[in-house]
Amino acid sequence: MSRRLLKHSFSLLHVDHVQLDTKWNYKHVISPYYRMYYIDEGEGMVSNEQHKLTLEPGFLYLIPSFTLCNLSCPSYLSQYFIQFFEEAPDGISLFYHNRALMKVPASDTDIVNIKRILAINPGRGINRSDNPKVYEKDVYYREYQELNHLQSDAIYLETQGILLQLISRFVGSEKNTIHQNPIIPSKILDTIAYIQINLKKPLTIAHLAARINQNRDYFSRQFLEFTGMRPLNYVHEKRIERAQYLIAASSAPYADIAEEVGFDSLPHFSKVFKKITGNTPNRYRQQHRSVNTI
Repeated sequence: MSRRLLKHSFSLLHVDHVQLDTKWNYKHVISPYYRMYYIDEGEGMVSNEQHKLTLEPGFLYLIPSFTLCNLSCPSYLSQYFIQFFEEAPDGISLFYHNRALMKVPASDTDIVNIKRILAINPGRGINRSDNPKVYEKDVYYREYQELNHLQSDAIYLETQGILLQLISRFVGSEKNTIHQNPIIPSKILDTIAYIQINLKKPLTIAHLAARINQNRDYFSRQFLEFTGMRPLNYVHEKRIERAQYLIAASSAPYADIAEEVGFDSLPHFSKVFKKITGNTPNRYRQQHRSVNTI
């Protein structure tokens, strides 16, 4: 009899209840954390090139990390929002194969949970500014993470439980196919975790295959079969995800960011960045800092 082990945990960043107006109109929003909304009054819109969803009362919405979107409010919107980081020991996001905008009807339990997580985590709104140049910085992420460490064990466990319950509302639908995939071999999982924490190191196929004692070609086929990506493509994607965070959260020079995420030259970094994101690093920073996000 098989037993499923819970691997994913979620770390609270912000939670609040806000009233928004036409100033809530932001383009090209992308963040290293999840965004969840519950709407109790008014109307808004969340969209990207693939999806367009109306934010309406009675529904729950999820925007996974690193999912590009546009946010807008034509007049008035009353919104509960929760922002949180995902942590997975194998480095695979719960929504790795479905970084899409999602919407489900809010149940009575969902509404109780959202109000409860706000009640037990006071002062976790975005109280400095709604400008990402101000609040989307690593120093502030660390500050809010420290609040999690200061929680009592009871509040920490209850917060974690609520986040897991809310996340579960978006798992298991036909388009969330991650659980239909075959079990990933332990050596591939080990490689994924190794890549996640060693982005700055040289990560060649030969090196990755050798460290798990596999033939290079066999390793490449296995990695492609169980992740849907070739090893170097996966490495590039994870390096660029990290670079997106560093560009958005800091004013570090692009050359420093390129080195930090494992590229040996700025031109190579810029080429891969544009291939994956569709933007140059400079254009990405301009777009991200030209919007005010909540």
